[in-house]
Amino acid sequence: MFDLFLQGGSYQMSLLTVELICMLFAAWKAPAWVKEIGLLALVTGIFLQILGMYHAIGVIQQAGDISLSLLLGGFKVSFISIMYGMLIYGVSLVIRMLQKPKI
Repeated sequence: MFDLFLQGGSYQMSLLTVELICMLFAAWKAPAWVKEIGLLALVTGIFLQILGMYHAIGVIQQAGDISLSLLLGGFKVSFISIMYGMLIYGVSLVIRMLQKPKI
């Protein structure tokens, strides 16, 4: 698991982890913000994937001809941040469901 954290990039994954900590703190202090912070983590994950793909395309453009396996390895790594963002959003939905009053 820590290996995925390092592969995803320390800055990007740390940003998503800070959003996770903020969401858990909001579940305790400001329950109305839980879903919004989870959604922010999802959008951040999507943005970080697009940013990573942008940088990868720039490198590919400079390098010229690269192998397909190298390209697909880069795609695989770019999906780590969006998976983490989706996981945080899923946790926020579960917390939100548990906090709603019973009917």
